[in-house]
Amino acid sequence: MSTPRFLKLPPGVRRTTIETSRGPFAALEALPGSGVPERRPALLVPGLTGSKEDFLGVLQTLAASGRRVVSIDMRGQYESIGPDDESAYSRAALGEDLTALLETLGPDPVHLVGHSFGGLVSQETVLADRVRPASLTLMSSGPCAVTGQAADKAQALRDFVPQLGMQAIWEMALEPDYTKRGLEQEIIAFIKARTLGNSETGLACMADGILTAPDQVENLAKHCADTSLRTLVLYGEDDDVWEPAVQAAMAERLNASKVVIPGAAHSPAWDAPETTATALTTFWNQAENPGR
Repeated sequence: MSTPRFLKLPPGVRRTTIETSRGPFAALEALPGSGVPERRPALLVPGLTGSKEDFLGVLQTLAASGRRVVSIDMRGQYESIGPDDESAYSRAALGEDLTALLETLGPDPVHLVGHSFGGLVSQETVLADRVRPASLTLMSSGPCAVTGQAADKAQALRDFVPQLGMQAIWEMALEPDYTKRGLEQEIIAFIKARTLGNSETGLACMADGILTAPDQVENLAKHCADTSLRTLVLYGEDDDVWEPAVQAAMAERLNASKVVIPGAAHSPAWDAPETTATALTTFWNQAENPGR
């Protein structure tokens, strides 16, 4: 779970709701200082226990390059409404949600960035090929299901959320941990609201989704080659969810650009926001102007 460093919205960033053919999604929207985007927009998708606030540290900088930049809560996450129907939270169904968001944010092609589990969902969106993004960035994401300690945590969510409920899990495990870490009360209050705001059905199903995701990299590589879709694999040098070597190998299999963020772990948008924003902006500019 990404831990925000601050919660105050930077200038040019606002809370909003994106209405789509598949329902509303809570979002943070950033616009350039002029208020008039001159480049293609971007959609930022959080991971399993994350939210739109995971990108709060980079939104203003990304928008300054002349773009409309939107980060969202996926269906059932924090402030986006989600049903109790388990089928709504499959990777494919969540991928369809992103397709609807890409359609809404158009008509220009939209740069798609998926962080962690959001990267697995973004793969589903691209492979469905209903709307082609301007580019694809897999941020701190992997080729398939998590393993090791990350898998243990996801399995605990999948198994214990239905049994205990998030309120009990917050009180017994999460709140004492955040308090012991010495986080500001404002940050703890936000993390509590986000944790308890999640659909419990959605959280358990997404946890299962990150534990069972198949390796689709060969299909994705072929699709990207056939459609000339530019792809970036970006991750922190100290990522502890998917090992950096695994992400590097994925980038090679995809024939993708690769950026390793120094001093960052699994949340480069918070660990090294300026470096991350610069890497994304550079990649997006290159994708829009491939001949340069």
